[in-house]
Amino acid sequence: MTAPSSAWSAVGGDPALLPRVSTVVREGALEARLPVRELARACVGACALAAAELGARRAGLAEVPEVRLDDGAIATAFVSERHLLVDGRAPVWFAPLSRFWRTADGWVRTHANYPHHRARLLAGLGVTQEDPDVVAAALAERSAHEVEKAVYAAGGLAVALRTPQEWAAHEQAAAVARRPLVEHERPATARARALPPLDGAPLLPASGVRVLDLTRVIAGPVATRTLALLGADVLRVDAPQLPELADQHTDTGFGKRSAKLDLVADRRAFEELLAAADVVVTGYRPGALDRFGLSAPALAERHPGLIVAQLSAWGAYGPWGERRGFDSLVQVATGIAAIEGSAERPGALPAQALDHGSGYLLAAAVLRALTERREEGYGRCVRLALARTAEWLVNGIEPGPPGDLAYDTPDAWLAERDSTLGRLRYALSPVSFADGPTDWARPPGGWGVDPARWD
Repeated sequence: MTAPSSAWSAVGGDPALLPRVSTVVREGALEARLPVRELARACVGACALAAAELGARRAGLAEVPEVRLDDGAIATAFVSERHLLVDGRAPVWFAPLSRFWRTADGWVRTHANYPHHRARLLAGLGVTQEDPDVVAAALAERSAHEVEKAVYAAGGLAVALRTPQEWAAHEQAAAVARRPLVEHERPATARARALPPLDGAPLLPASGVRVLDLTRVIAGPVATRTLALLGADVLRVDAPQLPELADQHTDTGFGKRSAKLDLVADRRAFEELLAAADVVVTGYRPGALDRFGLSAPALAERHPGLIVAQLSAWGAYGPWGERRGFDSLVQVATGIAAIEGSAERPGALPAQALDHGSGYLLAAAVLRALTERREEGYGRCVRLALARTAEWLVNGIEPGPPGDLAYDTPDAWLAERDSTLGRLRYALSPVSFADGPTDWARPPGGWGVDPARWD
């Protein structure tokens, strides 16, 4: 099965629609030892086809609009954070303590972009100074697996470099490999509200859909940013005590509104949002939101017809099922960093492709769930894990043929506009189909500046 058909099958799509997709293949797009270009194209293609299908059903079209993929647009969007400029300023994406480090027997990668993760990393290492030289000295005295264990025990994030063979022998890898690329459940609950028909141009398949966005960092926000492009009313909600990195929020905030709510103190306001939502997307560590009644079964019972989309790093199962994680760390654990470099000197993918790919695939799963809900009347729960996307990349995708055109400049897929944050340069969405949207209806605003209510 080809990568596009695998992705489309994973979200429950009808294979008869695949001929509606055409691709401009470009050499040099997302170059890597692994087939990153093919993964990216498949995930974006599934999302665009799911959008075109939902739009056709709601507009009463006889035929699903044609989907147009371009490797240039996809490659540019997969590194959207690198193209972002705010009043000409390029953001810095990784903090000094987020990097590869040598240990006594190999390598470890840490993630310390957020202050609380940075503090926990230092605590796990028994270090009090945020000095890279001091951290390097502490790491050089320990084994990589010892560092991984100590830092995670302290609530921080550090992962030992593993080869593909070492990861394959790990219990978490076995648990991940047993799962489908996209997990689906249909709760046995009452029917959902029907969405009205669509009329007019551009075709916005998710128009009128209310999406409660409980995600952070890249993958989940990419999914909800895409749903916003397609017409959804997306409201991102964050805890006041956990501010998002400003530039990261800008890059993934197009088309959305952003509010702050304390899930304990502001419980009534949050429940009102939930009651009127069509989709809830979560991207926190598995189980982290359960105490607030936000597990998939609890949501399905209280809000019949709701579509719940959940994203995690390692999957909500296995010995690492409750661990935090990020794209860069999953690359290190699953053998990708060793493949792209070596066990002696690790490398990385040309983009945070697990994040971006999983984000577009999650958006595709939500769109297909909306189509199925329209036809059958029931909600859905869909789940993805970055580690499962990594398994697909390493073991499930074949490299494609070289392209006839070159990917040498991203200018054709970049845009500029003014916002309350300043003049923005940004990557356009690669999700494209006939008569569909070409840009977001609104630029991003500041973190948490909007009221916690639906438009």
